[in-house]
Amino acid sequence: MKRLLAPAAFALALTGCVNFGEQPNTPAMVYYVLDDPVPAPAAASIRSAAAPALLVLDTATGSFYDTDQLVFSRSAGTRGQYQYARWTERPGKRFADLMRARLDRQGAWQVSAAGGYVRGDVLLDTVLMEFYHDAASAPGQVRLALRAELVDLKQRKLLGRRVFEQRVPVSTYDAAGAAAASSLAVGRALDELTAWLATFQ
Repeated sequence: MKRLLAPAAFALALTGCVNFGEQPNTPAMVYYVLDDPVPAPAAASIRSAAAPALLVLDTATGSFYDTDQLVFSRSAGTRGQYQYARWTERPGKRFADLMRARLDRQGAWQVSAAGGYVRGDVLLDTVLMEFYHDAASAPGQVRLALRAELVDLKQRKLLGRRVFEQRVPVSTYDAAGAAAASSLAVGRALDELTAWLATFQ
């Protein structure tokens, strides 16, 4: 029985999901940067002075995802957090920054964060509903679900609402693989989001 348990315990330790207590050989904490893999264009996009002003709210998240810890699931309806892996920024805040940067590079909008003294034509509100490593089977996949709403501030009406879902295979069964696939999922979600927003111009 002990021979059967040892490999399983070793695999769990590699993924950083199990705490074996205070030990001198405890793995070091690793911090991952959530990024948009789409490279910035060599030349800046030309923005028309008549481009509509788009106010982008910070991306909201559920309370369990509002953390710097990478989240995983080993079975349906359950969630856990990697013990020795962290994001450099919480995913909701980081996603909003990446989203504003992507939209700003396109040049089709005058993009700014909501709040302050900037007045906008439309408001983009997003919620990161799901964002985790589905590790039910090795190596698993990253699942992302983003809800977006676009509001016309002048007419005070909802222009559109959509949910974007991404499932990106993980290359390695560990936090590093989950982090890399997470960035790919973010990039693909931003691809779909920007294409959807373009239909309102």
